[in-house]
Amino acid sequence: MDIETSESEEESLKLNAHPFSSLTVVGAGSWGTALAATAARAGAKTILWGRSEETISEINDNHTSSIFLPDCELPHSLEATTDMVEALRGAEALMIVVPSRAIRAVSKLVAPHIPEGIPIAVCAKGIEAETGLLMTQVAEMELPNHPVGVISGPTFARETALNHPTAVVSAFPFSYADRLMPSESPAVRFAMTLSTESFRAYVSDDLVGVEIGGAVKNVIAIACGMMEGVGFAENTRAALITRGVDEMKALAEALGGRRETVTGLSGVGDLSLTCSSPTSRNMRLGLQLGQGIPRDQCFEGQPVVVEGEINARSITDLARRVSVTMPICEAVRQILHEGADIGQTFAALWSRPIEAEPKAMDLSFAHPAEANAIARFAEKIS
Repeated sequence: MDIETSESEEESLKLNAHPFSSLTVVGAGSWGTALAATAARAGAKTILWGRSEETISEINDNHTSSIFLPDCELPHSLEATTDMVEALRGAEALMIVVPSRAIRAVSKLVAPHIPEGIPIAVCAKGIEAETGLLMTQVAEMELPNHPVGVISGPTFARETALNHPTAVVSAFPFSYADRLMPSESPAVRFAMTLSTESFRAYVSDDLVGVEIGGAVKNVIAIACGMMEGVGFAENTRAALITRGVDEMKALAEALGGRRETVTGLSGVGDLSLTCSSPTSRNMRLGLQLGQGIPRDQCFEGQPVVVEGEINARSITDLARRVSVTMPICEAVRQILHEGADIGQTFAALWSRPIEAEPKAMDLSFAHPAEANAIARFAEKIS
């Protein structure tokens, strides 16, 4: 009887989990628009806020966003506005989907108009340069008294907008009440709000692990791009991805996250996607730099925001502060921000002392080919 009651209660929790009926998405770029389209397809009354009158008018009139999501039809039920008061009126939940460096400013813009107590999902990946804070921590400072979490995963915006099968993780702190009734937690309700026949959301309570994975993967992707740009191939990328995961795990654990989280969607999943396709701006920047294109001429000279470029410095600053060694991220920082040569920097990375992969073994030996590494990389790059 007790077993039957327990199973019945468990099934009841599943059945009673319900999505938010109305949702506001702040940020009408490619990812914000794709997420808003997903929520609208899932049945939520969704309002998308953006600054550009032209973009907002196109979404409302033509159900397209030609600048950010060309050739993608948006749901006719999706509404868009440039008026923040209108966007937030009656909202049950909010998603902030802007570049990491804009999270604080946009949070301040939202603060006077947001209904009290509604949950906020931050959909930006990075670490604030000036403070070393994660994106959710920045939002919490500017938007107190709101549950703040993050939605992250291996997602290209255009594929999401085209309704390709996609998976993310919805991560929020779980209060005591959330543990007792998880179906009412913000993490579960956001997952329910976004899940469609093709968009699948998982649930987590490890914000640190999820956010560190999302921030570090962009820097590792630049490294992968650089090495592909100079002419190396799959072996090199696989090594960088694998050791990049180790750097993610070390930083997440040092900050109170779980190593297990880094092996999930927001860590390994997002890392493998971003490091394997030039669709990623991070990968594309690395490719161009590896091919010898000066930074100011990358992306045909257009001022493209590349999150990994910004976060190469803030991530390594944070790692140094908590005594975590991140050699790949340090190499990218040196090249992007300190004028280091790509060949010499990666030669130094590859000729570091030989170590054990399990950290518990605590071994370190001088690399036997250290003297030849710089010549090898210089020959390949030339």
